[in-house]
Amino acid sequence: MTLVVEALSETPVARRRIELVERKGLGHPDTLSDSLVEAISLGLNRMYRERAGSICHYNIDKALLVAGQCAKGFGWGELTQPIELILGDRATFTVNGMRLPVEETARLAVDEWVAAHLPHVRPGKDLKTRIALAPGSEELRRIFKDGPAVLGSNDTAGASGYAPLSPTEAIVLQVERFLNSAEFKRRFHDTGQDVKVLGIRRDDTLALTVAMPFLCSEIGSESAYFRRKAEALAALAERFRDAPFSIEWGLNCLDRPGRGTEGVYLSLTGTSAEDADSGQVGRGNRVNGLIAFSRPTGGEAAPGKNPVAHVGKIYSVLSHRLARLIHARCPGLLEVYVHLACRIGEPVDRPWTGVQVILPPGMGLADVEGTIGDVVEAELQRMPEFQAELIRGEHPVC
Repeated sequence: MTLVVEALSETPVARRRIELVERKGLGHPDTLSDSLVEAISLGLNRMYRERAGSICHYNIDKALLVAGQCAKGFGWGELTQPIELILGDRATFTVNGMRLPVEETARLAVDEWVAAHLPHVRPGKDLKTRIALAPGSEELRRIFKDGPAVLGSNDTAGASGYAPLSPTEAIVLQVERFLNSAEFKRRFHDTGQDVKVLGIRRDDTLALTVAMPFLCSEIGSESAYFRRKAEALAALAERFRDAPFSIEWGLNCLDRPGRGTEGVYLSLTGTSAEDADSGQVGRGNRVNGLIAFSRPTGGEAAPGKNPVAHVGKIYSVLSHRLARLIHARCPGLLEVYVHLACRIGEPVDRPWTGVQVILPPGMGLADVEGTIGDVVEAELQRMPEFQAELIRGEHPVC
């Protein structure tokens, strides 16, 4: 293992004058794309282990969610063209002459995820899956044949993670989770899952812009819409009244009273993928659930990637995990950044590793360098266990 530890002289993000943070929530088309390919990945993991005895070569991180068409008004709605997930990438279809149910596994995984998370979308009817998968190259498939317990990487890639979250990042994450929580949906059963939150902080003022559809079948008039919108804003203000900022709230900012359905954000299915917005894997949240404009990030999309050989997935999750563990062991550190990279073919448990920290006054790099090395080495030693956790879906990826 090559480990470089460096002290940064930068101002921590939370102490800078400006900060921009975004979260695309559960029902956002980009998050749907990420969530669906990860559900397929977990389904393939189970199927390959049951049928072939181990994880085979696959990557399911190339997918497009094509928006449908929807007619709607106050009190009614009809989906006239379904949403479509187009899945195109690589997978292993046969092992030792035995055919494996790849397409069946993918469709079932999509339908089960939709049924569990999108209560107003009918699996297989409102959201359909088009499979465009093919076997991978012989050279990449070879990595999975007779390999050691820890395989070589099937790509040259890297990733970056950080800890702790800034107060702005934490609030943006909490707002979306609150709006999609069972508690909120019981009170506001007329709201959808496509929640998007953008936080813009300037000094101690945080402007939070929220997009969240109201269900057309539950909203009988324009006046009812704006009444429920005001009630939702009041619920947000009450829930986050103790936030360490002066919060300026905005909800569905394109709304215009007096314009009927053209001036309100209505949805039949709870997601804008019904007619307004398509989605794509990798355009949404990083693995910690956020798009943080002031933080380093990589170009890899973790959802859908192979959990035993693709370092784009493994390191995306591990870099954030390592940053959190280092900060927990050295809580005096103001910020921790972890960067991991690997060449194709090299063991995934021996990455190039860089750790950057922002030290508080009175602390030197020598005070923490040994502990940082211990944390990194301990986590790399447990790589097979970590990969098993990824296989089971124990680490979120969006």
